[in-house]
Amino acid sequence: MAIARKSDLRGVSIAATIVVLWLALLVYLLHWPVELSSPLTYVFVLLQMHLYTGLFITAHDAMHGVAAPGKPGLNRAIGTATAFLFAYNWYPRLLPRHHQHHRHVATEHDPDYHPGAFWSWYLSFLRQYITWWQLLLMALTFNVLKLFFPLENVILFWMLPAILATFQLFYFGTYLPHRGEHPEENRHKSSTQRKNHLWAFMSCYFFGYHYEHHDKPYLPWWQLYKAKS
Repeated sequence: MAIARKSDLRGVSIAATIVVLWLALLVYLLHWPVELSSPLTYVFVLLQMHLYTGLFITAHDAMHGVAAPGKPGLNRAIGTATAFLFAYNWYPRLLPRHHQHHRHVATEHDPDYHPGAFWSWYLSFLRQYITWWQLLLMALTFNVLKLFFPLENVILFWMLPAILATFQLFYFGTYLPHRGEHPEENRHKSSTQRKNHLWAFMSCYFFGYHYEHHDKPYLPWWQLYKAKS
């Protein structure tokens, strides 16, 4: 049964902030004079990675109807836009797969689950969520961007952070919570990070608190820490 949600525009503001920060930093960094010997270069790569992850986390909130609760059209628009900005993911394709994950977590019917080692699981995860048309669009965008910006900037600040963000999402949001055997009383078959709100935000927007997310999927990412006991 669908849960009626009270309208709350805080999620819209937070989603807009992530998109604006991601875009503004990307534009700035595409013009930034790269110095590979400078630690700031790698700080910028990690920061842009984190904002890429924020795009996907925002799309994920939309999948649960909490990016713009009470406004389904706006909620879907936010989910579609933020998923598309993250390597041309297609929200209507992601939505049923994510809810299948919640219904059949850590089973053979879970598209996010793979009973194997880290790298085989990661490759399985990518196969579930990356399509050939995404790769073609990424290749086309790469070739267009390098006509206008230095190649090293395009690689370091547009391409590499997106790749690293898939690791961040997979490692903290899928692999760590769902690997191994979970006790029978763990009905969500999910583990959780130790309580540390700063690290939980930095690692993956509180999605290391993964049992709490499965237990209370109606909480947006920026309120998920409240569920951590």
